[in-house]
Amino acid sequence: MTIATGVVHDVPPDLRDVLTADVEALAVWEDLTPLARNEWICWIEDAKRPETRHKRMGRLRSDLRTGKRRPCCWPGCAHREKSGRAVGPVNGDT
Repeated sequence: MTIATGVVHDVPPDLRDVLTADVEALAVWEDLTPLARNEWICWIEDAKRPETRHKRMGRLRSDLRTGKRRPCCWPGCAHREKSGRAVGPVNGDT
């Protein structure tokens, strides 16, 4: 199954698993703009501890199901310019 990505970030495998397990959340995800998907991905990838990442996955799922389009209280992805283009290497690129 192909899942839409962000403008800079790809969907990590654990997020792919969460989305494919929840049809309602996946439908909202697919309806998001690439920039909005990018914000969610970066917010999850920014977690320093596995516990935080797991909590964010759960919050993403519930937020999408209630119609939220972007993570709350997130300053935004530091890996992209306002234009949406990448600012340096992302996702292990060199």
